[in-house]
Amino acid sequence: MKTINKYFKGMVLTALISLGSTTATAGGPANYNVVPLPQSIQMAKGAAFELDGNVQILAPAELQNEAEFLKQYITELTKIDLSIVNKRAKKVRYIELAVSPKVTAKEGYVMNINQKGVTIQGGTAAGVFYGIQTLRKSLPIACKCGKHKGGSLPAATITDAPRFGYRGMHLDCSRHFWSVDFVKKFIDLLAMHNMNIFHWHLTDDQGWRIEIKKYPKLTTIGSQRSGTILGTNSDLDDGIPHGGFYTQQEARDIVKYAQERHITIIPEIDMPGHMLAALACYPELGCTGGPYEVGHYWGVYTDVLCVGNPKVYEFVEGVLAEIMDIFPSEVIHIGGDETPTVKWEACPKCQALGLSKDKLQAHFTQKVFDYLTAHQRRALGWDEILDGCPQDAMIMSWRGSEPGAKAAEAGHDVVMTPTSHCYFDYLQSEDARFEPSRCGGFIPVEKVYSLEPAPESFSAEAKKHILGAQANLWSEYLLTEGLVEYQALPRMSALSEVQWTQPELKNYDAFKERLTRFTKLFEFYNYKYAKHLWPERQLPSRWQF
Repeated sequence: MKTINKYFKGMVLTALISLGSTTATAGGPANYNVVPLPQSIQMAKGAAFELDGNVQILAPAELQNEAEFLKQYITELTKIDLSIVNKRAKKVRYIELAVSPKVTAKEGYVMNINQKGVTIQGGTAAGVFYGIQTLRKSLPIACKCGKHKGGSLPAATITDAPRFGYRGMHLDCSRHFWSVDFVKKFIDLLAMHNMNIFHWHLTDDQGWRIEIKKYPKLTTIGSQRSGTILGTNSDLDDGIPHGGFYTQQEARDIVKYAQERHITIIPEIDMPGHMLAALACYPELGCTGGPYEVGHYWGVYTDVLCVGNPKVYEFVEGVLAEIMDIFPSEVIHIGGDETPTVKWEACPKCQALGLSKDKLQAHFTQKVFDYLTAHQRRALGWDEILDGCPQDAMIMSWRGSEPGAKAAEAGHDVVMTPTSHCYFDYLQSEDARFEPSRCGGFIPVEKVYSLEPAPESFSAEAKKHILGAQANLWSEYLLTEGLVEYQALPRMSALSEVQWTQPELKNYDAFKERLTRFTKLFEFYNYKYAKHLWPERQLPSRWQF
């Protein structure tokens, strides 16, 4: 991963921070001080570029996808419908898109704005796309009545590239099932934040959400539960059936939707623990033979896959074969977290392996790893798999940053997602009375912003193995789509700056100024977001207690 190391400081930075406090007005000037903050914004002398209906988008055939997005964004935000052309004409002003070898960072871009036109050059099509995102987020938002159109783009040069190559966001669709349309809306949110990885949690104890044709019971039985526990694992169940799954065609459609936005979907099939929904369908895969039921409660179940049963590996390979056919991602997430050994310790088949209880999961992980490697894929797992996992396995550090540090020092590629900073199902206020989530913990926006995935305490070699960072949205207590958005925003915005912007440029107070303007886009696209940073925007009723 290459990074552009051109920083703006001192008076330039001060000027840009002051720009962040300017509210976007219909038909007014653009504001390049966006989220995440670009690596370099150099304001230039000369007249601004006037965006109006006479402007055209100039793009080669290989960038038609990006040109269509630019056209869409401009139409949405300014009410101007620009045409897309692939040949230059005289006396026409253009927003020109191009891939250039001069931009050496794979996902980097350089955007030049002057009176005559706008050019966005990227190291790849992805780089062009991120330049388009910056332009989109810079535009003034037109009145929805449509009376105000266009705006001016001040002369400037923006030179930008991401700090990390892995910029992820996770969504749990197992505990609560989300529609195809909402998953796409969530992916749009990732694109707005320059994120390039969607970690899709598809299976767990409480529901199996992806069609596997070889094992049809996974969806006819495993995708449905007869009720859900009320509150925080109380003794009362709501008795309301909950279910749903994605057909393979729907999943392929979502993969394509993400790819168009330069987002890779990493699917997760969590194993050998968190498999109760699968065991309810095929009880012979468990150590006791059942009976099993799709989980109603949250937490960790002791019933797991029987690692001493050859049929389990036949099942796992059958599932993964279809998963790999649906998802082209090089990386497949195999879970591996929270796997109790109590059933293995009492199981004759598991004990026949002749391994100690703390080596049984490593035995299972090695077999899954070998299968994926034979099919030119890489295994990614939660940090529990670190003990005894193959050298090429990727580690997702969730139990703090320490497991990730240990893994990186040992030469494993690591994604940082510690519960201390990156679990977005946690509360956003210490006063839980007005919080919709029942989950514990407290992670405010400032805490997310303070995350340092590769601190100076890491060795230079270990830092090379920190691929990036990700936040997780577990859905035990997320009952509606709006609540998913509320828990994600604006913490996702803080995370995006951790992932994208060089640490020397980060400043929380300046970020809050930029974030205040950025929320106008949340409102424009009808995303729900938490308003703790802006008490004046919160419902007045909470102050009447």
